Amino acid sequence: MTAESTVPPPTGQQPRAAERSVSVLAPRGPAAGRRLPAGRRESRPRRACWVTLPLVDGCAALLGVLVVPGAPRYPLVIALLTLGVIGLNRRARLYDGSVVRGVLDELPAVCGRIAAGWAGVGVLSPLRPLPPAVLVTAFAVHCAAACSGRAAVHGRRARRRRPDPALVVGPVAAARKVAAALLRQPGCGVRPVGVVGDPLDVLARSGEGPELPLLTTDQEARRAVIQNGVETVLVVGAATRVEKTALLRDLAAYGCVVWELDAEAPSYGLGGRREGAGHLAGFPRRLLCPGRGRRRVGVGKRVLDAVLSGSLLLLACPVLLVCAAVLRGMDGPGVLFRQERIGKDGRPFTLLKFRTHRPASAHEAATRWSVANEQEMSRFCQFLRRTSLDELPQLWNVCRGDMSLVGPRPERPYFVAKFSQTYPGYRERHRMPTGITGLAQIHGLRGDTSIEDRCRFDNAYIDNWSLWQDICILARTAVLFVRPTGS
Repeated sequence: MTAESTVPPPTGQQPRAAERSVSVLAPRGPAAGRRLPAGRRESRPRRACWVTLPLVDGCAALLGVLVVPGAPRYPLVIALLTLGVIGLNRRARLYDGSVVRGVLDELPAVCGRIAAGWAGVGVLSPLRPLPPAVLVTAFAVHCAAACSGRAAVHGRRARRRRPDPALVVGPVAAARKVAAALLRQPGCGVRPVGVVGDPLDVLARSGEGPELPLLTTDQEARRAVIQNGVETVLVVGAATRVEKTALLRDLAAYGCVVWELDAEAPSYGLGGRREGAGHLAGFPRRLLCPGRGRRRVGVGKRVLDAVLSGSLLLLACPVLLVCAAVLRGMDGPGVLFRQERIGKDGRPFTLLKFRTHRPASAHEAATRWSVANEQEMSRFCQFLRRTSLDELPQLWNVCRGDMSLVGPRPERPYFVAKFSQTYPGYRERHRMPTGITGLAQIHGLRGDTSIEDRCRFDNAYIDNWSLWQDICILARTAVLFVRPTGS
């Protein structure tokens, strides 16, 4: 379901080349530090697959149980041991891909939780008659398999890992000091891409340190997170944390992991056993916000998208072939319309639709909601748009992972840049994968309707996301196909 309308561009200005992608940082004066180049985005870091380590732990538990004589007779024991160990490891954040670990660092935690798991299943009646030596052997095999598997996974991730983009928040002088130290240690896994500082801290702007963009407002910080794919935020000093509570809460909602660094004095072991405590390039750090916002929707939503989009593509093949054949016979080659749109975290992708009209120029296609003389479309093309059948090729975008079935509608870079400056909350729509339909669309916000209302519904959908909500929206969208109102 489209979000296009027949209104002209919001400003009527000619698009510049820099607007082909989302330019998140507004132009600033020369004293504001070097701004991020417009039209370019930092490549998003390769994220570790969250399921790999739990799978390793599950296989290790299975190997440990196989040492026990008559293991196939104890399926309940195998299930309880596997789920128990995985649950304990998850609670201890041993699956957190944002923390760089070595197998020796986590060896006591892993073995301790395996011991707790075996102690729990050891009291079950099927295992009570077994000699202690058998249980100790099974425990040792389990530990060896788990540690070996995790060492292999950590080694592979270390070889493929690229430093994660990060923002440093704090007094400009101290933040630049920390950023410089991190840039000198690329192996720490973090690469600062910007400094969030006080706009009144003018003298510190000319101090020594890396020439990173200086972000003086909360809005610039949020935009930088979207543009650069930032998932790590480093807070220098406890006082800064108190002053920036609202901003840090917002960044955590985006999925950022927020750490507090002590850049001035050594910790002398204080807080060394707190959750998430440790060091980063020698700076004592403490976890403030785990940042689960972006990851919590990934697996279930993606499975639903893959299953439904694949099934719908197979069922819709005859309809797709008929539409393509008719369009080919009426208008000649080029039945598919390709257009750049902005997806999750500001990443561009190529959206597919059936071509129901031909723009006069690339400029018109990029800067008008719809082409001129739309009313002169053929009846068949009008039928495709009225029934939203022209959107069917987007099922392939969903299969590829460019989009989701449910989410905010994607828009062109030109309009994303304009609306992000005009409508509060528009940029926050990119926290979630864009979709074919969404909460705004089932409430009638299609075509020439309020952008502000769409922002409100889209952000409400993201803030209250659940898999059941996606299913309800898909069901209500199916009803709209029975009573089509046009795109």
